[in-house]
Amino acid sequence: MSRQLQLISFFLLGLLPTMVAPNCKQEVDTNSNSNSNSSMDESLKYKIGAMLTILFAGGVGVTIPQLGKKVEALNPDNDVFFMIKAFAAGVILATGFIHILPDAFQHLTSPCLPHNPWAKFPFAGFVAMTCAIGALAVDTYATSFYRKMHFNKHQKPRQVHIESTATSSDDHATHLHVHAHATDGHAHGTSLISSLESELIRNRIISQVLELGIIVHSVIIGLSLGSSQSISTIKSLLAALSFHQFFEGMGLGGCISQAKFKSVSTAMMAIFFSLTTPIGIAVGIGISNIYREDSNTSLIVEGILNSASAGILIYMSLVDLLAADFMNPRMQSNLKLQLGANVSLLLGAGCMSFLAIWA
Repeated sequence: MSRQLQLISFFLLGLLPTMVAPNCKQEVDTNSNSNSNSSMDESLKYKIGAMLTILFAGGVGVTIPQLGKKVEALNPDNDVFFMIKAFAAGVILATGFIHILPDAFQHLTSPCLPHNPWAKFPFAGFVAMTCAIGALAVDTYATSFYRKMHFNKHQKPRQVHIESTATSSDDHATHLHVHAHATDGHAHGTSLISSLESELIRNRIISQVLELGIIVHSVIIGLSLGSSQSISTIKSLLAALSFHQFFEGMGLGGCISQAKFKSVSTAMMAIFFSLTTPIGIAVGIGISNIYREDSNTSLIVEGILNSASAGILIYMSLVDLLAADFMNPRMQSNLKLQLGANVSLLLGAGCMSFLAIWA
């Protein structure tokens, strides 16, 4: 799945050459060339600083939940972890609703696009809805597929064991009786193992689908920062995106921690998340001279990708993160934990929403 995420990112980057043809002519600020904030040399320094800062912020955010083995509060079995995860889920939910979806509507309803069909149908909402349903389908079918594989794997040894216990006719009843009890115990043990492994499989699917939704948006926001020539815009984006990547990293890191991947897979997912936005910035720097945000192709591609990312993130935050934890019997039986998780959720969503003032 990690390789698939990498292939998807390369595909997104491969679309960039088609997003540079200017098809929409807008008014050009005649003072922009003389404005010091548009100095390419000076803005390049800020962009490089932004790459390093966002890389650090994302790396720290996605790494913190991995310290659960050493820091008790970050252990997935601890009550505090529920509140940390609720905060991160609120961040991801606000990212989808406040940051990504409005941008998608703005891109796909731009006056630069032909009135027919873009102004006659809400494509942004439609794509977001379709991708949310798609995330549900992937979630459901993948979990079902791995669960069936696990069930079949544990069913075969019991059938072989039954055949091997049938011996002589005199001892058959005794052996069969003992075997029945042993099988019953094995069934209970297998049921417990199956339940734990099903939860583990689900957590792994959640973390991978969530990372897919995040990296799609990360490439786009990195591209926007890298292609901008305004220092004031870069500064505001730098601060906002640093917090953005930090909190998103915490949410993703919590899911990766619960998925209990091997160390190599965990490191790959964390590094991949941390590098996505800086890579987007680097690509934006490379095409800043020819990239046009108001070209038809750019508006359509960015709008559709943002819509898809918003649908995935909204679904994942509401269904796989919040609903799963808030309906957990452990939280249902603990009023203080419910209150803390709700406050944490509102704080996460509120902080991320507040950042929309700058980015």
